[in-house]
Amino acid sequence: MSIGGGRRHGGNDWFDWDRSDLVRTSVAAAVSAAALTTMVVISLALVSMAAVRPISHPVWLSPTARVGYYPAWLAGPLGPLTSWFSVGSSSLEALFTAGVATMYIAYVAVLVCAPRMRSGWALSAVVALQLIFFLSPPLPLTDVFNYLNYGRMEIVHGLNPYTTIPALEPHNDPTFMLSNWHGLLSPYGPLFTLFTLAIVGLGVAGSFWALKIVLLTMSLATIRLMWSCAGLLGRNRLSAALFIGLNPIVLVWGLGADHNDFFMIFAIVLGMYLLLRARNARELLVREPGTVGPSASAPHSSLRARLRQALAWIDGAPRPLPLGEPGWWWEFGAGLALAGAVAVKASAAILIPVVLAGSARRLRLSAGLLTGFIVVAMATLSAFGPNLPNLLQQDALVIPAGIPNLIGYGVGFGGDAGGVRIVFTAVLIAAVIGCSVWAWRTREWLLPCAVVTLVLLITLSWTLPWYLIWLLPFAGLAQGRRIRIAVLVVGAYLFISWMPYSTSIERTLGLHPESTNVGRSNERFLHSLLY
Repeated sequence: MSIGGGRRHGGNDWFDWDRSDLVRTSVAAAVSAAALTTMVVISLALVSMAAVRPISHPVWLSPTARVGYYPAWLAGPLGPLTSWFSVGSSSLEALFTAGVATMYIAYVAVLVCAPRMRSGWALSAVVALQLIFFLSPPLPLTDVFNYLNYGRMEIVHGLNPYTTIPALEPHNDPTFMLSNWHGLLSPYGPLFTLFTLAIVGLGVAGSFWALKIVLLTMSLATIRLMWSCAGLLGRNRLSAALFIGLNPIVLVWGLGADHNDFFMIFAIVLGMYLLLRARNARELLVREPGTVGPSASAPHSSLRARLRQALAWIDGAPRPLPLGEPGWWWEFGAGLALAGAVAVKASAAILIPVVLAGSARRLRLSAGLLTGFIVVAMATLSAFGPNLPNLLQQDALVIPAGIPNLIGYGVGFGGDAGGVRIVFTAVLIAAVIGCSVWAWRTREWLLPCAVVTLVLLITLSWTLPWYLIWLLPFAGLAQGRRIRIAVLVVGAYLFISWMPYSTSIERTLGLHPESTNVGRSNERFLHSLLY
């Protein structure tokens, strides 16, 4: 494999490189190798420290740990790497903060060097990091046992998770004792909840590792699809794969904490790939036109051919259809994938108007969406009756360090109060409309989807660090650096908001959003749903 990023002048691969290019490539190789090695070593250390079983386990690093109860199936196999030294809670906080911050700097360095890197070592590092966090015990802010508990409620105890709170199930259930959202009806999408029902028979430990295996598979598959999408767009494939596969915020708080967002993102990126495949085939057809198909007015056209031409005309295809027009199943499959993403997590629904507006074959995409929603609705009705996920209570939750809450606090409303929320909701609606119009006029949906997802993350009252993965696929493939820089800034903000010292930083800056009436009210509501 030749070194990427240089300019050849012909002849021997090594001796005919432009010297300045060779120097830049060598520097990029050295920097990226050091950065990737740093990320792997720090990740191993963090996961191992979370897996060690001291007398008093630091609960914040692995919330499912309990003093006297930390079985090997939960802790994972990497504990022996750091079991030879003891770390206090305050020292562990410092190590965790410094480690993730260093990983983030290394991540940025790798992205800068990506166009001049060898793909083999970089992709090997991605796989290694994914495996490390797969082997991790549940890291901070985990919901994995809430997922499993909602599934066991239905199968083991006969309780519908969309109509019964976990506090009403037997408290000796092993997943109840490891979960925390005991006052919250399930907010998780029906497609994902059906998956958790299907793995209940494996037992608690088996379900836990089955879920982790599926999450790892979907994460790796998403990275592979990003590689393919970048190739279809003529972009740097390695840069796109590294942008989503190496992000430390997603690795630590997402894959390390076993969150279901990887189900949603896999479905979204699969839909992106299918749409891009269809578009590329159509552009190739325009560049290299073949023989056109039969006209709708041809004397021997069958009724089926006439119907196909009519539907194609409604969908925006030329008449008569060119020979080799991409099959309807590409956009139809993309619609199915997008419907599946919404059925896992409702936040994906914000993409539907933008993608529809920017697509070349809206009828096919709409048919796939409608079919997917019908199938999911029938499965939901069969499994859970006429009940939907509990989105209202989840939407009412407020993160103290969230942007809406801090802005509401700064302008004198005490935090994310009713009026502040209305304003941010209006901003989000305006963004959806504006990005849909933008996509309609340009027939381009990647960058508008990135922008509307960025606005969603900024305006959400309940923004958690691993939500950054919602934005990574679109930003990693869209043209222009600004959106990727915005992603890096948002990632840094999420890290600062969720690291162990975030509260101390707020107090140093004189910010006390939790001390206002609005802050105390939001805190009481949160604790009414926990434990």
